[in-house]
Amino acid sequence: MVKSKSVSLVLSSGGARGLAHVGVIEELERRGYHIAEVAGCSAGALIGGMYAAGKLNEFKDWICHLDRLDVFSLMDFTFSSRGFIKGEKVYSALKKVVSDCQIEDFEIPFYCNAVDYINGKEVIFSKGSLYAAIRASGSIPTVFQPARHQSQEYIDGGVLNPVPLSLLRKSEGNIVVVVGLNAGDSELVIPPKKDATGKRFISLPVWLADYRMKMRQYFPDQVKEERPAYLSSISLMTRSFDLLQDRFSALLIEKHDVDVLIQVARNQAGIMEFHRAEELIEIGRTKAIQALDKWENEHL
Repeated sequence: MVKSKSVSLVLSSGGARGLAHVGVIEELERRGYHIAEVAGCSAGALIGGMYAAGKLNEFKDWICHLDRLDVFSLMDFTFSSRGFIKGEKVYSALKKVVSDCQIEDFEIPFYCNAVDYINGKEVIFSKGSLYAAIRASGSIPTVFQPARHQSQEYIDGGVLNPVPLSLLRKSEGNIVVVVGLNAGDSELVIPPKKDATGKRFISLPVWLADYRMKMRQYFPDQVKEERPAYLSSISLMTRSFDLLQDRFSALLIEKHDVDVLIQVARNQAGIMEFHRAEELIEIGRTKAIQALDKWENEHL
């Protein structure tokens, strides 16, 4: 029997798939769990930081109202070889929704990681500016330019520690819940069409649906011949890094005592598909329900 419903929560890296973390957190709260500490990496640092700051609802409302064009407009592209997105524009926009704050002032302990790429060491943020921490933790190599903070430059914490279980400090006696976002295709789920209240994520106007139906009578969908996917050198390097990170994530989870493991497939969404926020939040909620139901049936 478990005496407490206190949780040590670990949120992994995973780009836009990190929005699934929101659904997991909401399901934990709905069931009466108390999140006692949060450790996050990259996207997990963003969501975990917003939650620990008490601003998750404000963040969710903002991100769920961004469409594909809005997301694109927040990307400050550059021709730099250090990353094709500066990464400042999106954080400037987010600061208008959630003001910067000091991590040490949070009621819920929060930790996230980044990597000093010069000396190759992991750096842990547990105090100071929230935005400095999440900007450093989420600096995906080749995508975002490295984050500069206090004369140092940092890249994504997922390079060395994508599932930061090692950052937890008060896990003894708590239920350790891990949300991994880099699982295999066996964890893929059909994207939901409605949220928890029954509201549809995307609804086509009647005239457009009728038009598409009529046009299919004259121009039926063609089955495209499948061809082998030949990757460019950049894509091949990125794919290789993904495979290494996936295996490393699995090894990190195997190494630690984890009570509840919630897994989201890497192929569930691309790293920049933030316009799918509502859908990904529901996927996180669905995955959390499945994992928590199983664990509670065995332990409560």
